[in-house]
Amino acid sequence: MPRIGKNIYKRKDGRWEGRYIQDYNGGKAHYASVYAKSYQDVKKKLDLARYNTLTSCSSQDEEAKTLRNISDEWIQDASHILKESSVIKYENMLRCYILPVFGEQKLSQITNEQLDSFAKRLLAEGGVNRQGLSKSTVLEVMATINHLRLYALRHNQYVPFSPECISIKRDESKIRVFPVEEQDCLVKWLENNMNLTSLSILLCLFTGIRVGEVCALKWGDIDLEAGTLRITKTMQRLRNREDSVQKTEVKLLPPKSGHSLRVIPIPQNIRSLLLQYSKSGNSYLLTGLPDRFVEPRTLQNRFKKILDIKCGITNANFHTTRHTFATRCVEQGFDIKCLSEILGHAGVSITLNKYVHPSMKLKSENMKLIAALYPLGKEKGDSNQTGKWHLSINPGRK
Repeated sequence: MPRIGKNIYKRKDGRWEGRYIQDYNGGKAHYASVYAKSYQDVKKKLDLARYNTLTSCSSQDEEAKTLRNISDEWIQDASHILKESSVIKYENMLRCYILPVFGEQKLSQITNEQLDSFAKRLLAEGGVNRQGLSKSTVLEVMATINHLRLYALRHNQYVPFSPECISIKRDESKIRVFPVEEQDCLVKWLENNMNLTSLSILLCLFTGIRVGEVCALKWGDIDLEAGTLRITKTMQRLRNREDSVQKTEVKLLPPKSGHSLRVIPIPQNIRSLLLQYSKSGNSYLLTGLPDRFVEPRTLQNRFKKILDIKCGITNANFHTTRHTFATRCVEQGFDIKCLSEILGHAGVSITLNKYVHPSMKLKSENMKLIAALYPLGKEKGDSNQTGKWHLSINPGRK
């Protein structure tokens, strides 16, 4: 079928066919055709069909919902499905960035060009102080808009834009891991200044649990006889969604994902310390009291003070304990599947890509495996060096 005009073709049966977009359903264009015996006749029919479609779309556009309308409906539905922390995150993205710009605009009128300009403006001058937002934050804003788009499409709204068209390359985050020397210094200080805070930090260093998880941990979650601890919840300070004088509140919530519900064996050195401080089952680990807790921000501040003032360690946060635990485990030949489950990951790929950071010492030791296969030069005559894959590698403390 040769093409003659814009979407006009001459068919093999001799007739002329003109194709046009009749409507959109689920974000996909649906085409229709008109037919005639001549090119001029089909062009007239095609122009008339497009005019009628445009008139129909204009009528539908009058009934189209604004982004604010759709966002209200989406958040209400999401509140029954998503975790409260996720809902609050999306509400913050809408309230701070999206609604002030697109709130009163109809979804059918928002274009990819507008989204691209919006994203660039957020990167350049977004934020309270117009300092510009990080790429990761802007990506979260665009992801929120995409959730809105998908929700609107599922409810038969015409949405011409797609945030996936906006290209923002995420910066590669630099992961901080304590070198062995810094970890030795920190562990030694905690040992010499032992209290419930020091004990909790050591527990994180030797099990890899998150700051919210250790703050929510109660002595009843720790089985000292079996030598295990159960992670069943996390602690977070969230924005109060109700009208209240108190803008935020601390809540105990399910952990990050279903995989984060886990039982972790306690290393013997930490188990011995826990035995010395054991309290009643309903008491929080960090306070030893059932009616008083330490929230994550407070523990993070205490940890930062220990690092900066007591140990002289800089540029680290509490999550560094988790990265350090994972890295030390790999250096000691820890089974990756076991490590993944202890960390509460959905799969080993997350563990390997995000939390495993081989040191230069470990890389050098592993390169010796290749050198041992084919000794060169003076070592070539030493038959004992050939084929030794199973070298003893212990990059940890000697």
